[in-house]
Amino acid sequence: MKKNRLGRTDMMVTELCLGTMTFGSQTDAAEGHAQIDMALAAGINFVDTAEMYPVNPVRAETIGRTEEIIGDWNAKSGRRSEYILATKHLGEGAVVREGAPITGKSVTACIEASLKRLKTDYIDLYQFHWPNRGSYMFRKNWTYDAGSSGQTKADVLANMEDCLGALQAEVDKGNIRAFGLSNESAWGTAQWLRLSEAGLGPRVASIQNEYSLLCRLFDTDLAELSHYEDVGLLSFSPLAAGYLTGKYLDGAIPEGSRMTINEEMGGRKTDRVDAAVAAYMAVAAWFGSGAYGAGLVQDAPLHDLDDLWGHHHRPVGAYPRRRLAGAVARGSRAA
Repeated sequence: MKKNRLGRTDMMVTELCLGTMTFGSQTDAAEGHAQIDMALAAGINFVDTAEMYPVNPVRAETIGRTEEIIGDWNAKSGRRSEYILATKHLGEGAVVREGAPITGKSVTACIEASLKRLKTDYIDLYQFHWPNRGSYMFRKNWTYDAGSSGQTKADVLANMEDCLGALQAEVDKGNIRAFGLSNESAWGTAQWLRLSEAGLGPRVASIQNEYSLLCRLFDTDLAELSHYEDVGLLSFSPLAAGYLTGKYLDGAIPEGSRMTINEEMGGRKTDRVDAAVAAYMAVAAWFGSGAYGAGLVQDAPLHDLDDLWGHHHRPVGAYPRRRLAGAVARGSRAA
């Protein structure tokens, strides 16, 4: 499987990454462990998680359970050194720490907690799940108000400096190897880069934002930043939570699918989505394929994963141009 460099680090990650956000909810520990085994056997060397997981739904009492399941696999298998492990720090307004924001102090405490749950001495990629000032992701692009957080530019930059200092201390201790963002904007990413280049902390290696044929906000501004600044995109929901497989067409709701527990599909269910999916499916059929995407493989039952990975085809550039092949259930491009 093709590998790409993660930002400007020395880490090479596979084009597919195993996402784990349902480990501990829809996916029990045994199946989660089997998925990790299958991913590594298929040549994938990248696993992504977060302290918030599992989701669907997010509950205070299950926070950290996914990391614990991965940690149990690490301890049982002894194979921690065989893959790149990424996790995330929850942002402001989350269900833990009484909704407290990300700060230098919280970075230190959260990394220690994740290391303990993951049963590992180091985290390869440590990401901030979303900015303290909010985000236009999750279909908020028409309603997001940059001034609604009440933070001034000075406030935002001071917090970034504080966090970068704490992150650098964790790098120096060997607890983390690289720093990444998630659900971030072009302006925010540019500020993190500027401050790191001023020597205030580790450089942003990647950004994990949603990207699919139904969600192409990344193309409008972040794609240019990613290209010139070597900030790799880890695209989540490249199949739009399963819409782009076509399984929800004609009102179908397959048993065990995400729509059975999240009827509105995180805002993806609209009056126009079926027509768009049907058009993409027609293009895929013309090319002899069933679905499209590249990234964090997630939410697929075990009996589907061999088929998904076995038919994976690397997309060309940012768009699947030559062949819309290789269905993957959640994807990661780090190039």
